[in-house]
Amino acid sequence: MKPAPFLSHVRRDQNVPLDPATFPGNLRFVADLDLTFETPVTFFVGENGSGKSTLLEAIAVLSGFPQAGGGTNDLASSHGLNEKSVLADGLRAGFASRPRDGYFFRADLQAHFASLLDARRNDPEFRDNHGGPADPYRNYGGRPLHALSHGEAFLATLKNRVGDGLYILDEPESALSPQRQLALLAMMYDAVHRAPEEESHGKKKGARGRGDCGTQFVIATHSAILLTYPGARIISFDNERLEAVTIEETTHYQITHGVLTRPESYWKHLRGSP
Repeated sequence: MKPAPFLSHVRRDQNVPLDPATFPGNLRFVADLDLTFETPVTFFVGENGSGKSTLLEAIAVLSGFPQAGGGTNDLASSHGLNEKSVLADGLRAGFASRPRDGYFFRADLQAHFASLLDARRNDPEFRDNHGGPADPYRNYGGRPLHALSHGEAFLATLKNRVGDGLYILDEPESALSPQRQLALLAMMYDAVHRAPEEESHGKKKGARGRGDCGTQFVIATHSAILLTYPGARIISFDNERLEAVTIEETTHYQITHGVLTRPESYWKHLRGSP
């Protein structure tokens, strides 16, 4: 697989104090965090509360995206989130080159983002680059996201936003059926392997600037389906230090595979049967 085109590493900034007794300084991986991104697709996996979404959020902030989700043009909008990322202040990110585009997808705040787009539709000050009325839905499928089902809105957002750039996704599978998760994987694969000269987001061949080429994903997930992406790097949050693992070493795969192949043994335990 190709190297990561944009985000190359994130490290703890030892010059910025974080209280090890309180969140987020008490997360096990924080004190010695030094994580490199070696491939275009990186997954964060771990149990609830392990800190993967907290780190993902911090990476999004360091990459120039709004903490509540969206692209760089949404930085002025909070849409459902007021607190700041304390962890981001204690980290430093390195980039092989800076992407010109990207998106932070937060499944938990997607409904707030859909409402933000509706508010922009009625805002006379929301203008395009030429000073005329702008279409807030143009980059999201052309329709209000509230007019779609939860899963359709998720997929429409990703389908219409993913191109060249850095894409940070927090549990995108939460509203997607297994079939739609496969559609997301296909979309990701096409984006990562798209030829540099192809058109993207309305840009004509040869119109891309330096530092604009390539697609990179960093994704926090509980989905064993998404973890099957070929050549992806999987980072486990289940131990004292972050470490790269194979899909077979993740509890996500082990439990999913076990339940589907030996459901009776799991149900014996769930029912408390001897």
